Amino acid sequence: MKYNNVEKGVFTERPNRFIAYVEIDGKKEVVHVKNTGRCRELLIPGVEVYVERAKNPNRKTKYDLIAVRKGEGLYNIDSQAPNKVFREWIIDSGYFGDVDVVKAESVYGKSRFDFYIQAQDRKIYAEVKGVTLEKDGILMFPDAPTQRGVKHLEELCDCIKDGFEAYIVFVIQTEMAKYFTPNAETHPEFAEALKKAKDCGVNILALNCHVTEDALKINTFVPVKI
Repeated sequence: MKYNNVEKGVFTERPNRFIAYVEIDGKKEVVHVKNTGRCRELLIPGVEVYVERAKNPNRKTKYDLIAVRKGEGLYNIDSQAPNKVFREWIIDSGYFGDVDVVKAESVYGKSRFDFYIQAQDRKIYAEVKGVTLEKDGILMFPDAPTQRGVKHLEELCDCIKDGFEAYIVFVIQTEMAKYFTPNAETHPEFAEALKKAKDCGVNILALNCHVTEDALKINTFVPVKI
């Protein structure tokens, strides 16, 4: 996926989940943060960031914050991006074979999953999680407790019982990844639910991304340690 009208800036502060202050061309701008997660290890005063100028000139905030420089790596923090690049990957990678149907926001019983995929006789439900939390090259999810994430894992197990294939996909929004593991310290319930999901037959994928200032694309598989 590509971004348009991208500019470089310097992050100064984040007064709440939705906005940040970024210095762009010597001027302090109010910028929309496209990620309600904490991102504390990324959004540090003085770091280099990249923003996309909004198409609507009358919008309250002129920019969206999309990427952050951390050490030698670039991290995409757009929470809408993982679903977009995974959809591209479904078609481009050939991983699921000949795909006939890709349906976003697909309802299953009382659940709603990010994708329903039909590949010939295979019927697949997939839930996608974006990952930006990194420590010493280890990527983790979640960065804050997520009961919604636990519920998704339980519901994917229901899909397996009903004869469908099920996937939980962790899209790592950087290339800087040795391996992926659930963040048991922050949310042990999610880590336990992920183990149970694996045992009941849910497929677990971790995929890193090639990140540039104005683009994001899934790159390759990353080892998963549970």
